[in-house]
Amino acid sequence: MKYILALDQGTTSSRAILFDREGEICGIQSQELTQHYPQSGWVEHDATEIWESQRDVAREVLRSNEIAATDIAAIGITNQRETVVLWDRQTGQPLHKAIVWQDRRTADFCDGLRRDGHAETIAEKTGLVIDPYFSGTKLRWLLDHVPDARRRAERGELAFGTVDSWLLWNLSGGQTHVTDVSNAARTMLLNLETLDWDPALLDLLDIPRAVLPEVRPSSETYTQSTSDFLGQPIPIAGCAGDQHAALFGQNCTENAMAKCTYGTGCFVLMNIGTEPLASKCKLLTTIACTGGDRPEFALEGSIFIGGAVVQWLRDELRIAETTCGVADLASTVPDSGDCYLVPAFAGLGAPHWDPYARGTIVGISRGTTSAHLARAAIESIAFQVADVLDAMNADTGIAVKELRVDGGASANDFLMQFQADILQVPVERPRVIETTALGAAFLAGLAVGFWKNLGEVESIRKSERVFEPSMPLAEVQQRRARWQEAVKRSMGWQTS
Repeated sequence: MKYILALDQGTTSSRAILFDREGEICGIQSQELTQHYPQSGWVEHDATEIWESQRDVAREVLRSNEIAATDIAAIGITNQRETVVLWDRQTGQPLHKAIVWQDRRTADFCDGLRRDGHAETIAEKTGLVIDPYFSGTKLRWLLDHVPDARRRAERGELAFGTVDSWLLWNLSGGQTHVTDVSNAARTMLLNLETLDWDPALLDLLDIPRAVLPEVRPSSETYTQSTSDFLGQPIPIAGCAGDQHAALFGQNCTENAMAKCTYGTGCFVLMNIGTEPLASKCKLLTTIACTGGDRPEFALEGSIFIGGAVVQWLRDELRIAETTCGVADLASTVPDSGDCYLVPAFAGLGAPHWDPYARGTIVGISRGTTSAHLARAAIESIAFQVADVLDAMNADTGIAVKELRVDGGASANDFLMQFQADILQVPVERPRVIETTALGAAFLAGLAVGFWKNLGEVESIRKSERVFEPSMPLAEVQQRRARWQEAVKRSMGWQTS
């Protein structure tokens, strides 16, 4: 067997990517996903569209590259995290649209949890802060608002899952209801010590255990796909949330190694070894995939709006026809003209955690042009990443020596150079920037013996370019101080 098939189900698209034994991409197909915004702060997906789009691109990547299912050693899954699906176990039909990780509808409920003094307990058990971002409060909302859902869930008639569970259920023809530990760690329901659902947290959020999937490691054979998926059964042997998969795909397997994935949002993860670390800087403690049985942990900073700010300029303000056009426009000016854009469209994530923050543009003058706005938007991505890495350095007492990058926006040389300048550390971009899918492929391949061991996997990764910092430190300090002032002005805007 020659290939691993990675299913990469993201926030804006479903993709299927074929990798060979050298970790090279041998085929890729993608299909955009419809975004639904029923009201301010709410974000939804059609769960059926998620499944059908992922199924269709998987079939198409084999067809267009004339590859037979018999050439596929295993399937690995990586997915947008925290997004919640609730479905009927008998029919397989969703009861409601999927509630996306960006959704803020449970902000008031989260406020109540904090007022009632649960923040410390939840942080100790799960490594997370209380925030609408995580899956647990979204599931509770569905149980409370979908007619008869709670009664049916308690009777075992319904199944809850993040997107990985939803795909595994459909791939197996409804025979497998599992999740991997990395996705489970994002629900606000998993105990990091036991690596299982925490009974006290289930009681706190009033969630019946009968609705939950079984928690399994990230690298093992869970089930096989049905014959009608690709023509014959194929082992499904790897599964990880997108950011955990990217950390593994970047080979950040040693303490203090860090990566950032630039996608719809930006997600910075740092490997912290075999012991969880309680953050004092509002970062998250989460699972780092290892490809083995021994759990490792990571600090994470989640930035809600990264590349999505460029899409906003393209689709809503229409200052350019393509995302590349936005980047080209930004490059026509030497700086942002002291204009700062804080893309808090869905609140602020780490290290601020303000669900009531909203997007803000400050410093506009009569001379501000669309090019300045484009540059300010792209620079905002790098500023947010720098804020998170500052918090990681403070938590661990170890300064990051290099940032490994991936995701679509990492192909933007201007952004990567500006990131290196603002961080004052090298930024290293691999030859294969699809490291989220590559990480899922590695996890699946290790489980079925496609790759022998972690050493073989680590030898595959190749660097494409290193961006060295060149901006004077005084300018960096001045620019970052102005950015921090802009962030303060974005906070607490929406009062409910």
